[in-house]
Amino acid sequence: MASDPNLSAKTIPPRDRLIVALDVPGLDEGKRWVERLGDSVQFYKLGLQFLMTGRYFDMIDWLDAQGKKVFADVKFFDVPETVRLAVEQLQQRKVAFTTVHGNDSMLEAAVSAKGHLKILAVTVLTSLDRGDLDDLGFQCSPEDLVLSRARRALKLGCDGVISSGLEAARLRAELGSRFLVVSPGIRPVENRAADDQKRTVDVEDAFLRGADYIVVGRPIRQAADPRAKAEEIQAKISGLFGAWPRAGDSGEDAWRPSVAVGGLERDGVDPLLPA
Repeated sequence: MASDPNLSAKTIPPRDRLIVALDVPGLDEGKRWVERLGDSVQFYKLGLQFLMTGRYFDMIDWLDAQGKKVFADVKFFDVPETVRLAVEQLQQRKVAFTTVHGNDSMLEAAVSAKGHLKILAVTVLTSLDRGDLDDLGFQCSPEDLVLSRARRALKLGCDGVISSGLEAARLRAELGSRFLVVSPGIRPVENRAADDQKRTVDVEDAFLRGADYIVVGRPIRQAADPRAKAEEIQAKISGLFGAWPRAGDSGEDAWRPSVAVGGLERDGVDPLLPA
């Protein structure tokens, strides 16, 4: 097992650290993909494309019945009360994570209604680079914007952030280790065909920089043998994190914020991480 200082120490089963983006146009196709991937994948992301199928909650319920975990990546962005009410509804479902892509008031509203849900703040989409930020009127680098948004989100009580692996190391250096970093835009070295993802890293690099989870979609779905590709990624994750369970581990992802992390005022003490 690697000993890199940014490698996550949270008690997350290694095979849960791979989240596969189930970006498909219908319920039946989604089920076929899950059955095809079998036990090579334990955690699935359902995004906006699946939301538009009209069978979003049917898929959540079906995944739960299969023993799978669900990340509802809907990127809430609306007036704060609407966000609060939407999150209140979602937290009644068997969903582990959801995303908010908004300002402080929206994030605060989501946190107030989250229940068991983990709220992840979207920092900067991995399809955006410095030129895109310039076009949007931001006079800073993607890394600086990610850090600024992450700092504010964590102060508001979010459980973590969505961030490219490129920025994960700086997040860990400045904000600590006791929040979740979920990194999309994963492109294996041998599978970096041009697409709309601009700020990408490979599997090992994402984790060594500080990611807790990675989100992988097209590199698996477009592989000649998707299940073998998923297992290849799982083998890389296992090589980093070792066997599960580890001695002394008491549960998966059972962490709470610490008193002071990277200058952030937090409540509670995390029993699973070093003081």
